[in-house]
Amino acid sequence: MTDQELRELVRDSIAKQLAPGGQVRLPLREPASFTMAVPAPHASHAVYHLARDSGDAEPCIIEPSVPCTHCNYCKSHGH
Repeated sequence: MTDQELRELVRDSIAKQLAPGGQVRLPLREPASFTMAVPAPHASHAVYHLARDSGDAEPCIIEPSVPCTHCNYCKSHGH
C-alpha cells in the first residue's frame, strides 16, 4: 500500500465519520465475568526484626567494615 492509498483510506474514513448519520456504533458486549485476584505478599518482602542497638555508628551485619545504612537487606529473607 502506498502513502497515497493510505491517505485516501484515512480521508474516506474521516468523511464517513463526519457525514450526517455516519456515526459508527459498535455492538455492545457483555462485561467479562472474572474476579480480580488479590496479590498475596511474597516471602521475599518479609522483614525480620533484629535485636540491635539503634545507634547511628553501628557496623553493617553483612559487611562489618562499613557503617550500617539501614537498607534492611540483613533483615530480608535473601540473607
